[in-house]
Amino acid sequence: MALQFSGLRCSPLSSSSRFSKPFFPCWSQTQKRVSIPIVNSVALANAQNKERLKLKELFDEAYERCRTAPMEGVSFTLEQFTAALENYDFDSGVGTKVRLNALCFSGKGTVFCTDANGALVDITAKSSAYLPLQEACIHRVKNVEEAGIVPGMRGEFLVIGENEADDSLILSLRSIQYDLAWERCRQLQAEDVVVKGKVVGANKGGVVAEVEGLRGFVPFSQISMKVTGEELLEKELPLKFVEVDEEQSRLVLSNRKAMADSQAQLGIGSVVTGSVQSLKPYGAFIDIGGINGLLHVSQISHDRVTDIATVLQPGDMLKVMILSHDRERGRVSLSTKKLEPTPGDMIRNPKLVFEKAEEMAQTFRQRIAQAEAMARADMLRFQPESGLTLSSDGILGTLTEDLPVEGLDLSEVPSAEES
Repeated sequence: MALQFSGLRCSPLSSSSRFSKPFFPCWSQTQKRVSIPIVNSVALANAQNKERLKLKELFDEAYERCRTAPMEGVSFTLEQFTAALENYDFDSGVGTKVRLNALCFSGKGTVFCTDANGALVDITAKSSAYLPLQEACIHRVKNVEEAGIVPGMRGEFLVIGENEADDSLILSLRSIQYDLAWERCRQLQAEDVVVKGKVVGANKGGVVAEVEGLRGFVPFSQISMKVTGEELLEKELPLKFVEVDEEQSRLVLSNRKAMADSQAQLGIGSVVTGSVQSLKPYGAFIDIGGINGLLHVSQISHDRVTDIATVLQPGDMLKVMILSHDRERGRVSLSTKKLEPTPGDMIRNPKLVFEKAEEMAQTFRQRIAQAEAMARADMLRFQPESGLTLSSDGILGTLTEDLPVEGLDLSEVPSAEES
């Protein structure tokens, strides 16, 4: 049978024969699709092997460098690193202060992220610490940036709690600032200085003023002006400390004590600068450094003033002279009339009045001194037995031979000119 088959001869298949193509037409395409993933897998494996070899070389180099020269290329010494580790050890319990180091290799305490509700702070603990917005500043702020808290900031924080959800610590700057504010208030009280406080609230007993970031109470009995609490809202008052008790959170202030110091410096005939607060039919109230003085309509000018609004307006700055000062009643009388170089200047040319104010006030004080000297001289004229004499400067002294017993010769005393 083999011989029979061997004798068979078949003509070659032509290209047009239906048997010139494979019996299964999809077999060739399937073979191509299978071969492509195989090639890709081989290329990927080769790339991974190269990467592994490269990493192995890097590790070998690093190991050799650590074995032979461990400190090469390091910007700090081993002692500095050890000291830094000691600074990193802290008890992160509630009430712990965390100092943010400024060392370049220390990331401890660095603000690295801020959002609308606060800031994330790296204090080298197991997890990041969070500074809430309400703990960012002693003052009310809309965002932490207003308090100067930005990424990269370093300072000192206080651990005030822990978030149980993620074991993160809760920090505060506000608590530290409160401690500093109380210390500052105690210092100011010891120095007995006058401070400015902004009125932020009012009740039946007085007003609440903010000083050094703290809220203090000013009783109405300690306010020199007869006003309501609502009228003082958003205004600044000169204040002195009466009581500073951090343990009881009591901060009591006095406007009356502060005004007493300011008023002690107001001398009759002195010139001060003030601003017009309000106008009344009988005159204008002038604020002279926290003290309200009255510029009566009759003391505005030598010429008659029928309508104060034609001369002054609220907010105007002007120079006035102190006419009288009742410290017990807290009343100060003012005048621009005495400062006029010529009658009516306050109406026609107030700028000239303010330019010549000190000069005219000096003249006024001289007249006052002359009047007082004449009064003392008259007293000695009729009471020579007092044993006192009047010097050329108007100062009382012991009786001398220059003073005749029958009295003084007042012919040389100049008469006071009419203002």
